[in-house]
Amino acid sequence: MPEGTDDAALSATEELALARLALDEGDLHHAAGHLAGAMARAPTLPEVHETLARLAAVSDGGLDLFPINHHTFVGAVVARAHLLATAGRPAEGLELLAAATAYAPGAPWAEVPWVTAPELAERLDPEHIARVLMQVCAALPDPVPRLGRAALTPYLTLARNAVTVHPEHSLLLGAASALARRVGEAALAVRWATRGVRAQQSKMGEVWLGYAYRSAGRTRDGLAALGRAVELDPDDLAIYADIAGTLADIGRLDEALEWTERALARDPSFDCAVHTAHRLRHLRDGDLAHLVALADFVRDHPDDTHEHGDLAQCCRARPWLGQLTPADGPLADAVRRAVADDDNGLGGVVHLTAPAPPSAVRTATSTAPGLRIDVVGSALEPDPREPRRASAQQLWRYADDVPTPALPTPSATAVDRIGQIAHPAWPHPPAAYDAAVSLAGLDVADLLGLLVHPPAPPANAVGRLLAAHDPSVWVRGVQVWACLGLLHHSTDEPWEGSTRRRVLLDLIWGVEDWVTEAALFALVTAAWVDPSVRADVARVVAERLADAAAVARTRPVPIAGSLAHLALAAPELDPATAALATDLLGTRSARVPRPRNPLRRLWQRLRRR
Repeated sequence: MPEGTDDAALSATEELALARLALDEGDLHHAAGHLAGAMARAPTLPEVHETLARLAAVSDGGLDLFPINHHTFVGAVVARAHLLATAGRPAEGLELLAAATAYAPGAPWAEVPWVTAPELAERLDPEHIARVLMQVCAALPDPVPRLGRAALTPYLTLARNAVTVHPEHSLLLGAASALARRVGEAALAVRWATRGVRAQQSKMGEVWLGYAYRSAGRTRDGLAALGRAVELDPDDLAIYADIAGTLADIGRLDEALEWTERALARDPSFDCAVHTAHRLRHLRDGDLAHLVALADFVRDHPDDTHEHGDLAQCCRARPWLGQLTPADGPLADAVRRAVADDDNGLGGVVHLTAPAPPSAVRTATSTAPGLRIDVVGSALEPDPREPRRASAQQLWRYADDVPTPALPTPSATAVDRIGQIAHPAWPHPPAAYDAAVSLAGLDVADLLGLLVHPPAPPANAVGRLLAAHDPSVWVRGVQVWACLGLLHHSTDEPWEGSTRRRVLLDLIWGVEDWVTEAALFALVTAAWVDPSVRADVARVVAERLADAAAVARTRPVPIAGSLAHLALAAPELDPATAALATDLLGTRSARVPRPRNPLRRLWQRLRRR
């Protein structure tokens, strides 16, 4: 679909002109195809509907020109819906409009007179209207963002008309309440749901009433309604999970956990209860093991009843669980100031007591070329420009203390693919692993080349946002996703002797750099998705963090804080390493801490995109 009203209207006009030309020539099939294109781009344009009426008049109603199959274009579906209504079959037409809304909820497919006319509610069976409303609701978030509500107004008008005609139909009242709740009409939702329960009490009626109360801020009443629903059907464990979630939202965590335990006692594998229980247990004590157990459950139960967001909710904004950490150190801070001042760092000087990570230096010289970097004082040991262990892979060369890439540039294919996927945030580590599968076809040389030759940020909103606030975030994002791509290399090889493990270990123990963090995150991600490698990964994480802590006693280690966050994101980490990580971060518990993040506003804006 084109973006922007002007482009959409122009495209619809072109399609409409071609449809009229084909219609004048008697080429009805081509006319129908172009008319479907116009309908998809401008579903409320009067000229589109006028031309559809002309086509119907010369083709015995036109229905045969818009058949339905498994891959029907949405414009053809909507055109057929209007023709069905004209042919006296509005119930079928309404179902097709609801299907179009489920496909693209933000488009005004139902914004036509026949849907909002009071006569439609009089002609249709109230149960049929209720099921259409439920079909629409099933595709919508709760609540629908304000910008997306206008397209749903015709369905709310239909609901009002239907409730007026059938004021005591409990199913219709409940479904209408569900729609009203989603579009921000909480008071109306309560009123309709209350009438529905009064007309005929049922489990679903009480559930709809409970949700309506909750949306209206009447949590106590909502819990009472959901409790009545449980009494009517004690075997519907989804309601137990809803009650638990509602109790947790108001801080009654112990009661919430009791409800999840009641559900799990009835069915230990019921997905809604499992997801809610793990989320609430993590909320109670901050133990990462609950989230890892939830990830294992998701992996082992791919056929859950519906998609859940509990794991993503717990990982959101958490360092390395849901986003990379911002670069630390005086050089990274100086680059951020130079970008904020928009002066290329001219006249600025950064005094360092030890050489900065090479990726930081390269980012500074490319984005703040006026910034001068001075390493003052005697050389501190160990030299951060030397690998921490013997390494087979050299990423950087140094000339007069200036790092330059030691590897050739990646291919255009690699640059294109990383540009499509690289982002500084992800729902949770298993989701990041799954998303990186698109890099599986790249060879190791390309992926390593991306680490030292990161492409420029994309020319889109995210790229512009990062360039305007902190260019290092994009560089670090590219490195993270390149290392996740390495994790997908030759996955048929047994882990212990695999190329992916060997290359990532080389990077982890190489020159102290942002690449170290990215490679360790890839290893931690491997532990999230494969329980058999957790002990190995936990050992590597412990050794790398211990090394960083030892070095930090003699000189600054800009990546130490990030490595500590990575350790606390690693499954099955030993208590001693967890304690070391929290000590490095200056915290008092082993909970996964939120980052000391100078870019919180940037992260919030990125997550909205």
